Amino acid sequence: MPSSHVRPTILALLLLLGTCVRAQEIELTGRVVESGGEMPVEFATVKAVDPATADMVTGTTTDPAGRFTLSVPRAGLTLEVTFLGFAPTRILDVTTAEVGTIVLRPDGETLAEVTVTGERSTTEFRLDKRVFNVGKDLSSSGASALEVLNNVPSVTVSIEGRINLRGSGGVQILIDGKPSVLTSDNGNALGTITADMIESVEVITNPSAKYQAEGTAGIINIVLKKEEQRGLNGSVTVNTGLPNNHSVGLSVNRRTEKFNLFGQAGVGYRTFPEISRAVNRDLATGTEVRSEGESDKNEQFYNLILGTDYHINDRNVLSLTGHFAYELETENAVTDFRVSDPDGMLTDAWRRTEATEAVNPKWQYELNYKREFDAEDKDHLLIASALGNSFTKDQSSDFTTNTIEGQALFGDQRTATDFGETEYTFKLDYTRPVSETVTLETGMQYEFNDVGNDFSVSNRVDDDYLLVPELTNRFEYKQGVLGAYATSAYEGERWGVKAGLRVEKTDLSTLLVTTGTDTEQRYHNLFPTLHTSYKLSEIASVQAGYSRRIFRPRLWDLNPFFNIRDNFNVRAGNPYLQPEFTDSYELTAILVAGELSLNAGVYHRYTTDVVERVSFVEENVNIIRPVNLGSSRTNGAELNAKFRPVDWMTLSGDLNYNHFDRTAALEGVSYDFSTDQLNGRAVTKIQLPLDVEIEVAGNLRSGYRTVQGQVSGYGFVDAGLRKKAAKGRLVLNVSVRDAFATRIDEQEARQPDFYLYNYRRQGRFVIVGLSYGFGKGEAMEFAGQKQF
Repeated sequence: MPSSHVRPTILALLLLLGTCVRAQEIELTGRVVESGGEMPVEFATVKAVDPATADMVTGTTTDPAGRFTLSVPRAGLTLEVTFLGFAPTRILDVTTAEVGTIVLRPDGETLAEVTVTGERSTTEFRLDKRVFNVGKDLSSSGASALEVLNNVPSVTVSIEGRINLRGSGGVQILIDGKPSVLTSDNGNALGTITADMIESVEVITNPSAKYQAEGTAGIINIVLKKEEQRGLNGSVTVNTGLPNNHSVGLSVNRRTEKFNLFGQAGVGYRTFPEISRAVNRDLATGTEVRSEGESDKNEQFYNLILGTDYHINDRNVLSLTGHFAYELETENAVTDFRVSDPDGMLTDAWRRTEATEAVNPKWQYELNYKREFDAEDKDHLLIASALGNSFTKDQSSDFTTNTIEGQALFGDQRTATDFGETEYTFKLDYTRPVSETVTLETGMQYEFNDVGNDFSVSNRVDDDYLLVPELTNRFEYKQGVLGAYATSAYEGERWGVKAGLRVEKTDLSTLLVTTGTDTEQRYHNLFPTLHTSYKLSEIASVQAGYSRRIFRPRLWDLNPFFNIRDNFNVRAGNPYLQPEFTDSYELTAILVAGELSLNAGVYHRYTTDVVERVSFVEENVNIIRPVNLGSSRTNGAELNAKFRPVDWMTLSGDLNYNHFDRTAALEGVSYDFSTDQLNGRAVTKIQLPLDVEIEVAGNLRSGYRTVQGQVSGYGFVDAGLRKKAAKGRLVLNVSVRDAFATRIDEQEARQPDFYLYNYRRQGRFVIVGLSYGFGKGEAMEFAGQKQF
């Protein structure tokens, strides 16, 4: 034990040592401003770096006035100041406490690169997918996600919102890599995501085992923007258009050192007019029913998105996002019906008027956790997410019949729909690079859907409406899919390969409550995948891939009941429908030489138990029902090209051709046939003086045979103009879609005992929008339309 006079001596020495250590610390103060106007830069990163090791010693961020205070352990360190969009500034060998004013200058090279990427949509090729980076294509200004998809190579969208990839349906649509109620079958909800919200579209024609096996034609993943510039940023947008397309939107983002807070709000009103014609002809009796009508669907919507990313530290991020939308829908339609006898003489005629009202509240919420295990290797990741969706619809329709000639076959009716869907997805993905060239992936996912649909029909009898029991029902649908996967990838300087295997277990049950009829399906499936690529030279490479896919029937494929909006053309489901499976092969060559880029490929798909919608006609009533109908083989080729002959012009286009062979029989009738299909798109973009740009896009869809008839081809033109002002903060957009109103959905079905014809056209849409951006960067051009 030390003596009593030694203890004070030791204590004094410790206090002296502590004082010496504190004396070496330096408290640095200073201010960060922009060049030119010397505006303060809030949330600029200020780091003290050891010049010998280049490691960060400590750091901080600036306050709203651009000021900072930073305690460093010693003199002689390097001070590094950075902020998005500005060139880094370094001060070497800092020895004084007062650093003074630090001026950040715009990073010319970085800004130029952002401008090129942001203004033009571009396509880049990965080992197992193509990424379409959505620029500010003028014809898409104020457009929906469906119209953006229509600009993506190999993707086509029909007037009804049906999405095809290389001419085939059964596409799995994801939002940020996850299923969403926005992509479900209850309507064109996907059309309510605006182009200005989309960062990129990933087209995965041969998905690896990492992705769900759903979608026989492949996967389309829509990646939404998430603005993360530090400070307060945002934009206000006002849109107006013909027919009615009026909206006001606000997008706000605030980024701090730990949090990224973002929100979007919008309110608007839109109208979708449509004209339609139909012919139902009974070839056995010679009678015919013709209908011709006009309708307009009006949507009033309010939406809100709130979310935050919490950066726990440099390697862990927790994200929480919530969406809410409230829609009020009205639809008015007038349809004239005419019935003719075998001699073509009019026997009956009436006018049917529809008035529909609906209220649609929608929710979506997501919790996501991301962990990076290695600060130097950002690809060593663990991502866990939980996603919930809810969509409900309370709809009522009144149908009034006015007899013009003879007798109306249908009187006044009233329908009511009470629809509800919830969907939950839980996902865990782990990525582990074991070397510079080898990467392993594994994970699992569980998705559960619970849907109920109440539908009732009442006929007017005298002054009362009486329920029609045989047309009133409740249908319940539940499906759970549990999947697990593992992949291994090697990617060297010239050659790469990726192999994987996924297993999925499906539990599906349906119940028609009215009759007590139920069905159950349980099955397990293996889905192997293989992808490879080889770099021939600095400008050329080839890719090849194989995957096995599945299409599982959804609610509207299975529900045996139908809506009676048009009593002569009705859609019904088939509760005994089985899934279809596809084996997909492809080979692609890529050439990038200067201002020219080419992508040429061939592909083959073999599908079994094809789900096909078939018309069954009785007494001139066309009931369209899905059935499993044989197998199909598709062979195709596609070409995508982009060329910039001069600085002020860009030319791009894509062409897709496929030959389709079907082998099928139903109830002793052969449905074998072959057909060819061609889709193309050509775009010209021109940069004019005074920061004005124009763009014209021409689209071609050829006709093709179907299992019972023919779909007609069509062409249409989109155009746009943009004018920028105030250094990009103010943007004026004018866009015209389907400029000549030639985008028409026309179908015929010819069979020995009946003939069917259907025609639909929506017409021209013109949108004018003005967007102003505040904070850092240009106007974000959020269109303010409803989210989902």
